[in-house]
Amino acid sequence: MAIERWEAVTQDEQAGHRRLDDPGMMREAARKVVSGRCVLFDFDGPLCRLFPDDSSESLARELRGVVALRGAGELLTQEARTSIDPQVVLRTMDRVRPGSDLVAELEKLLARGEVAAAAVAPPTPDAALLVDRLAKAGVRLAVATNNSPEAVEVYLARVDLHKYFKRHIHGRTDDPRRLKPDPDSLQRALRELKAEPHDALMIGDTPTDLDAAREAKVAFVGYARDETEAGPLWDAGARLVVSRMALLSAMIPSSPS
Repeated sequence: MAIERWEAVTQDEQAGHRRLDDPGMMREAARKVVSGRCVLFDFDGPLCRLFPDDSSESLARELRGVVALRGAGELLTQEARTSIDPQVVLRTMDRVRPGSDLVAELEKLLARGEVAAAAVAPPTPDAALLVDRLAKAGVRLAVATNNSPEAVEVYLARVDLHKYFKRHIHGRTDDPRRLKPDPDSLQRALRELKAEPHDALMIGDTPTDLDAAREAKVAFVGYARDETEAGPLWDAGARLVVSRMALLSAMIPSSPS
């Protein structure tokens, strides 16, 4: 099925398809997955909950503290002053001081915090089941994320999933401008997998994941734990949003077709 048909839906179609775990769409996605032989996973959300219960707030405060100590607190936007997402602080400072020592310091601090979180992060229910099923179907797997690749490595090793992804982990670089919605991480994954965009599908949990997938011309499946989390994905135009990985996994053949 063409990517254009997968992503380009009318408003009437979108309104009619606002349903979690739509069986027909999951079957359609399963066919795309098996024929495409390539699935790109976002990390935080589809594979684990890196910062459950808003636990990222302390790390965001820590980054803001470094900014203040370096005398740059006045450069923070209102969003960066209040957000619980430490990446907002990093992105903000990179916009006003690109390539600076301060941005490099914030990146190292953020990566260290993500690695610590990955050591205890709870798995997304049945994500390991889906990964195993995809691998057994002969599908090539990669991670394309805004998080530190070191954090992904720590988590995958901890839950015994590293063997499925191996070196195909494409995370944040030293250039925050390449974070999603920029398609850089997806494009790096495709190049290393030697895959064409039309042979790939991404599983992500935010509109920025969807935007990056569209820019990379990669089909997209959203993940959300409930309808409240699914709302932004639907509003952004996602056709399929799943809340239970086991349901999608059950539609993937256990051996190559």
